Amino acid sequence: MPCVLTPNSTTQDGPAASPGSRPTLRDRTAGLLAEHLRPTTTFLLVGGVVFLLDAAMYNLLVFWSPGEGWGTGLMHTTPLLAKLLTIAAASCLTYLGNRFLTFGDRPRPHTARSIVMFLLVNLIAAGLQLSCLGFSRYVLGLDSVLADNISGTLIGQVVSTSFRYVTYGRFVFPKR
Repeated sequence: MPCVLTPNSTTQDGPAASPGSRPTLRDRTAGLLAEHLRPTTTFLLVGGVVFLLDAAMYNLLVFWSPGEGWGTGLMHTTPLLAKLLTIAAASCLTYLGNRFLTFGDRPRPHTARSIVMFLLVNLIAAGLQLSCLGFSRYVLGLDSVLADNISGTLIGQVVSTSFRYVTYGRFVFPKR
């Protein structure tokens, strides 16, 4: 049986809003949640998949040797270059995932502008992530698998992903 509300009727949650009234805090919160829940969830899912790929590639490059197995890998002495390579590969997947999944409902921006903004945002984000790894490696002198994964992959990824989330929605995939 459909529920029809008149200006003087009430809902289960309280009085119905009249046509000229301002939205309640609950209405605004529900609206914000509806607007941001799907893109935030999708962004985190895309980021999670790419995070796993980035971590796996980095660990293979830095800590795995084809002839000797785990220990000191081919790029152990150049961890920043290894991380830069993995960030570049992950960024390509991030762009595709966010363009078509997270922000797929937004109008298609001019491709050249979108790609330039994406590259700029990712260069800054890569710098943030590399600075976390570089600080751990070269200032603190930590070069173990655990230290690299905490500083470069975990902390660096949290910092760079937070930056990306804010800037992708505003500059790379804008609403208009």
